[in-house]
Parts: sequence; structure tokens; C-alpha cells
Amino acid sequence: MAGVNKVIIVGRLGGDPEMKAVGQGATVTRLNVATSENWLDKSGQKQERTEWHRIVVWGKLAEICGKYLAKGRQVYVEGKLQTRSWEDNGQKKYSTEIVASTVQFLGSANADAGAGDRSNTSSQNQNSGADFNFGDFGPEPTFNQSEDIPF
Repeated sequence: MAGVNKVIIVGRLGGDPEMKAVGQGATVTRLNVATSENWLDKSGQKQERTEWHRIVVWGKLAEICGKYLAKGRQVYVEGKLQTRSWEDNGQKKYSTEIVASTVQFLGSANADAGAGDRSNTSSQNQNSGADFNFGDFGPEPTFNQSEDIPF
């Protein structure tokens, strides 16, 4: 049986997309997306943890993301995990990223990052025309636009 490598996240961009041309006319855009979870610890205190995800988008979808997304915008991302390696001053380095096959823009482009508008006003999808009910994902993660990305 073949394995399954599928990732789905809904989060907010921690910075503006980084788009560049590579190779013979290919476009790649890198996104950093934050997701947060909240829970009560044993003493009843509210706790929160934010995870940062590196997203890589290729081709026409990369161009659209680079043009229309900005820091603080909420997105739905679907793709696969991929680890790449390279040499840096003789030391082997690794990075695990989500290679996106689908990126859907959530909320409105002009909405405040904390507004919570879940309408799918600008949807771009490479391989599926399905409509999703994003209200089923629960509360959206908190996001501080002045926060720096930790890498």
C-alpha cells in the first residue's frame, strides 16, 4: 500500500510573500503561516502555542499568491510535507516545508487581521473546485502583526 503525505492548515501569514523567478521561467513563492492552539493547563490557566509553517508554492498559483497575499491574511493551505537539504560552509542543513497544491484566500483582503471574516472572497486552487465550510475549523488563531517570524 502506498503512503499518504497530506497536510491541511488554516492560519495567518506572518509576513509578506517572497516571490522569485527560478530556472527557465518558473515562479516560486514562499509563505510563512502561523497556526495557534489554546488549552487549559492542569491549574486551569489558559495556554497558547503558535506553530510556524514554511510554505512553498510553485507556478501560476505562486504568482497569484505573490500578487494578492500580504502579512496578516488568513489562508487555507493544502499540500504535502517535503524535506530538502543543502550544504552551507561544509555543514549539511535541512528544512521541512509544505509544498502547496491548493491555497485559498480567506476573509477579505482589506479586513483587519483579527476581524474573523470567514468568507472565501478570493479563492485560488490548482486542482479542486470544492467549496469548504471553513467555520468547521473552529476559532481562528490569534495573530499579532507586529510579531517577528522566529527564523
